[in-house]
Amino acid sequence: MERQRSQLQENFYRVIFGTDTAAGKLFDLLLILTIVFSVTIVILDSFPALNEGNGQLYYRIEWVLTIVFTIEYAARIWCSPKRLAYVTSYYGIIDLLAILPTYIGLLIPGAHPLVVVRLLRILRIFRVLRLLRFLDEANSLMRAMRSSSRKIFVFFSLMMILTTIFGCLIYVVEGPANGFDTIPKSVYWAIVTVTTVGYGDVVPVTGLGRAISAVGMLTGYAIIAVPTGIFTAHLATELSRQRSLRNCDQCGRSGHDTDAVWCKFCGAELPPRPDS
Repeated sequence: MERQRSQLQENFYRVIFGTDTAAGKLFDLLLILTIVFSVTIVILDSFPALNEGNGQLYYRIEWVLTIVFTIEYAARIWCSPKRLAYVTSYYGIIDLLAILPTYIGLLIPGAHPLVVVRLLRILRIFRVLRLLRFLDEANSLMRAMRSSSRKIFVFFSLMMILTTIFGCLIYVVEGPANGFDTIPKSVYWAIVTVTTVGYGDVVPVTGLGRAISAVGMLTGYAIIAVPTGIFTAHLATELSRQRSLRNCDQCGRSGHDTDAVWCKFCGAELPPRPDS
């Protein structure tokens, strides 16, 4: 049984959660600007020179902003028709995380910079700019990642075995005398080498060690694109599957983009997507 809500709660709900009204859009835009300002204060506070002269000012501003965000979070719970659903939703959790770090900082010194999680709330701009359709593309990417996850997992498992072999070889050839003190450190070197990052903090000095390095680098170039190819293949399959779902009722042909409204073959209006 739904609980009775006052007109005031309805008005607050339209402004805070909605973007169909000018007030709702203005509220979200002001919220985004406030979030950016808050994170900017935290970033400035991390500079020792600025903190020395303005630390107390930054501290007071952050507490004022935290109180504002706390009131806003409480208002969202108060005016929401389904309070538990909001609190446990993605945005509800992010809203809570945005205010917790400052309070945690009272108990745990050094936790204050965690307020940068407020940047995640800027994702609300997708609602303001009517870009929610981009979430469909995000869902396609997620489905492609899930379908290719097992192949990519097998690939990374083989890569770990390969880098372990290279690490053990270089440990035997170079040894502690040349900086390869332990096998884990040698495996770290192998990962850096095979991925072609090349930090240069540990390098082989013997001829055989350099030969092993060369083989590792060439191996990295040869296989570094494998996970990209796997993911691309699954993404192409996912996009093809989505296009096949958009059959025109007029001509019966498929192959339309997921956001298409009109048939590109006969011009008739397409039926809504199955997942819309």
